[in-house]
Amino acid sequence: MSLSPLTTEKTLYFRQILDWWFTCSIIGVLNGVGADLEKYMTLVSERQKLAASNIANADTPGYKTQDIDFQRELSSAMSGAAPDVVEVPGLRVRNDGNNVNIDRESRLLAENALRFNVASNLLRSQLKTIRTAIDGGTAAA
Repeated sequence: MSLSPLTTEKTLYFRQILDWWFTCSIIGVLNGVGADLEKYMTLVSERQKLAASNIANADTPGYKTQDIDFQRELSSAMSGAAPDVVEVPGLRVRNDGNNVNIDRESRLLAENALRFNVASNLLRSQLKTIRTAIDGGTAAA
């Protein structure tokens, strides 16, 4: 039994629609995760800027260390709120009123680099998944 040209044409058309729908569904799901990763990476970037600013002001008299409560701000960022920058309590204040601790800030820089690398690897993996879906499961390495 052979299919008529019209039936074959319809079959190809519906196959294209199904492929498109499947790809859009995957992208839609991954966009949600990708948007969360974007918010996470933005928060990590904000914290990186604060740590760099703290280090740059390590010798500025009266400067107070600024940071964000990462876990709380991550929850807030998922709902679209901007991070709340606060002065860090409990740090030793020098005679000039400055309380920047270079060791603490260096640790935060390293921690943020690790967080950013993990998030960028997850994002890269998602992009690879999308590419595989678009290529029909035969994406090149």
